[in-house]
Amino acid sequence: MTALFQVADRVWVAETAAAGVRPSAHRGDLRAAARLPEWRTVEFLAGRGLLRELLAAVHPVAAGAGVTADTRGKPGLAGLPDVGVSVSHSGGSVAAGVAVGRAVGVDLQHPAGCVPASLARRILHGHADRVAALSPERTAEEVAWVWTVQEACVKASGAGLAGRPWAIEVRPGSRSGRWGAYRWISLRDRSRTPFSCAYSAYSAPSAPPACGTEVAGRTPTPEKDRP
Repeated sequence: MTALFQVADRVWVAETAAAGVRPSAHRGDLRAAARLPEWRTVEFLAGRGLLRELLAAVHPVAAGAGVTADTRGKPGLAGLPDVGVSVSHSGGSVAAGVAVGRAVGVDLQHPAGCVPASLARRILHGHADRVAALSPERTAEEVAWVWTVQEACVKASGAGLAGRPWAIEVRPGSRSGRWGAYRWISLRDRSRTPFSCAYSAYSAPSAPPACGTEVAGRTPTPEKDRP
């Protein structure tokens, strides 16, 4: 099983290379993959495979549920509205998030080779000049970290790009914070690839969750649920 992390109460994430994940064989996932261009199929099924591994580890009753999408494209689980899910892909890596009684969004982003100054200013707001003074590699990395927070927040809200993620101000180097009703965490101590998670406040599910968090002989250590 891929290593997973509990980042808050009832919120778990996992991230790994797509090649290291067993692709999902769920019928619904295979049907969805069949509608995609061939070049996207491998990454898509790896992401769904990681999501199902994570569900099997932390909320087994949901591991076989079909993945649905609302009118804005936000994913969910058929018949399980209290379970939030999210998947991200970037450059041969995949990430997944699961939350029970919360909405969740995850985003993974390999840094670009070069970041245009106009894009850096759009994403970093008033912090762009300070970050631009770093080496090109460090600038691209910091822009990617900030962008993963912005994307994770609008994924958790369900707004997606319509939520104008670039308008969310995130201080470079930050590890946690808030955006409206959502908290976010950047996994800077856990992932070499920029990877962030956002989640809503806990709302008690309609039925008690059957959550198991022990994976490969160890129990993930929760990060502090920061204010």
